[in-house]
Amino acid sequence: MPTETPASSQSLITRIADMQDVKEYQELNWEGSFEDYLNLVRQDPSILRSAWQRVYDMILSYGQKEYLDHKKTLVHYHFFDDEKNGGKDAIFGLDIPIMRLVNVFKSAAYRYGSEKRVILLHGPVGSSKSTIARLLKKGLETYTRTNEGRLFSFTWVLPPELQHISGGVENHPCPMHEEPLRLIPEASREAIVSELVPGETRYPVRIEGDLDPACRQIFRELMQVYKGDWSKVISHIRVNRLVLSEKDRVGIGTFQPKDEKNQDSTELTGDINYRKIAEYGSDSDPRAFNFDGEFNIANRGIVEFIEILKLDVAFLYDLLGATQEHKIKPKKFAQTDIDEVILGHTNEAEYKKLLSNEFMEALRDRTIKVDVPYITRVSEESKIYSKDFNTDKIKGKHIAPHTLEMAATWAVLTRLEDPKKHSLSLIQKLKLYDGKQIPGYTADNVKELRKETDREAMDGISPRYIQDKVSNALVSDAGESCVNPFMVLNELESGLRHHSLINADDQRTHYRELLAVVKQEYEDVVKNEVQRAISADETGLKNLFENYLENVRAYILKEKVKDPYTGEDREPNARLMRSIEEKIEVSDALKDDFRREVMNYIAAASMDRKSFDYQTNDRLRRALELKLFEDQKDSIKFSSFVSAKVTDRDEQAKFDVIKNRLIREHGYCEICAADVLEFVSSIFARGDVKEG
Repeated sequence: MPTETPASSQSLITRIADMQDVKEYQELNWEGSFEDYLNLVRQDPSILRSAWQRVYDMILSYGQKEYLDHKKTLVHYHFFDDEKNGGKDAIFGLDIPIMRLVNVFKSAAYRYGSEKRVILLHGPVGSSKSTIARLLKKGLETYTRTNEGRLFSFTWVLPPELQHISGGVENHPCPMHEEPLRLIPEASREAIVSELVPGETRYPVRIEGDLDPACRQIFRELMQVYKGDWSKVISHIRVNRLVLSEKDRVGIGTFQPKDEKNQDSTELTGDINYRKIAEYGSDSDPRAFNFDGEFNIANRGIVEFIEILKLDVAFLYDLLGATQEHKIKPKKFAQTDIDEVILGHTNEAEYKKLLSNEFMEALRDRTIKVDVPYITRVSEESKIYSKDFNTDKIKGKHIAPHTLEMAATWAVLTRLEDPKKHSLSLIQKLKLYDGKQIPGYTADNVKELRKETDREAMDGISPRYIQDKVSNALVSDAGESCVNPFMVLNELESGLRHHSLINADDQRTHYRELLAVVKQEYEDVVKNEVQRAISADETGLKNLFENYLENVRAYILKEKVKDPYTGEDREPNARLMRSIEEKIEVSDALKDDFRREVMNYIAAASMDRKSFDYQTNDRLRRALELKLFEDQKDSIKFSSFVSAKVTDRDEQAKFDVIKNRLIREHGYCEICAADVLEFVSSIFARGDVKEG
């Protein structure tokens, strides 16, 4: 007697069933006759795109935006943001390498020659090569599920009396997911295409290539049965929607070389099914062969070669033919046509071996190398760690402000080459790359800095090392519930002793010196932040700004200023203006230029019908904050706070106000706000206050 399903289980099953999209399932599993398929092609010729064209269109379908970076127009492709997966595999800070990669796809889509090449992603470990490949494979899977990216294959359907042709089965899907129009005899294709697609299309429509050996044999034997009546042969064809899937091994392949002694080229092109040789009497019968190599199953899509240069030389012949001629050679069969993107990636050491191996010349000649370097912008590098270490993923721990930023700063510093201009420090070069302004340097200077490098961003610390050390700091008991920059920087330093990719002592010493640079940078950052918290008196800043602006206007226009107390006209207050300008290192010789710059800002804002306040110009805002801080700092006893002897209620109230500003406006928690105040107070107490 069957047991009854509880009502709650029934309702849950019903809810799960309701969540399924039956209409989408029916669309993705569409089947029709060959004539139905021809009608689809008439309506939408893009169905006939090649694999390269489909990948290129997939990338463009997500949109793009152009922007200026140091006077150079760059394109950001939204596909690589991976928004559909919550940014899990998002690529940051690599717009230039990705532009080069997309241009290769564009060239291949228009058949300019790149479609006959292997794309080789080359770069240091941890530079996102595998992530780019994974994104392309996942994206293609998703794209073929959309109406815009659909493609089709076919199945042979044979009655019992003809099933000996297909190996005793009624339904025999094309093992290599061929384009159905390949069933049209080659001599008739051009005429059929001109009738199906009479107008202009984005890509010229072509029917190229022949059927795979298994389908070719079925086609040939049916033609014999029907004495050449092609229409009767095609009556056994059912066209079906093809959805690419790596898990189902449909249109997406991945090959990873194993031990050199165990590599077998049949993994790429399929192998004989020895159990069926006795049944069919020959190992050259397609029914006794498994067309399940990576090249076979990846037809119509993309195949990824992990560490491609570790392939045995015997594999290269298959790879070269697949690349240049779009053909593979399964054992015992004629060359077989394929249509797929071949994407490989490798690291620096393996690529150097390729350059020195004379047997690899043919591969080098058929390879388009796309360098995928490390990121050189701190703001972009920080996004990697913010994605992995955010409040959604970290429970019970708080990461103090600037912690991940300082880790990213050190990582980027290790990747930069020393500037040839001795007046420019490495940390200044880093800031210029990140879009910061440094007096005396322009966008043209940044372009020159990039051009003068040899291998910049191809060496240095990998993001994985940073991620590992941040993780160590998070699980450490030293930081209670808050992790600060010094904890992470100490982890980074201690790990250098055992870093597997650092062999030279001088390199290890250099990285430690850069950690000292980062610690000094952090000191400057938090000093400025505490200064801003102390001087965050909106009314005071506004009054100081208006007073400065009134004097600057009078100075530039050679006018007098009315004294608010006496009502008398007087000369502009030079002492006030210089006390503010000196805070941002505006020299006496350049004071007029700076004041005119401020007046130009005001004029530009007025023309745009915008108001101009002290927050509009970053340099001026910083100068006002430092001036106000200088006026107020003497009223705060930093030494008493450092020695934990704050007994005065007014004094404690001042510190509480500052701490609350840090928490409210800068993302600190109670613990790290108190820690950073104590740290900065010890600096202020000894008079070490950096202005600017």
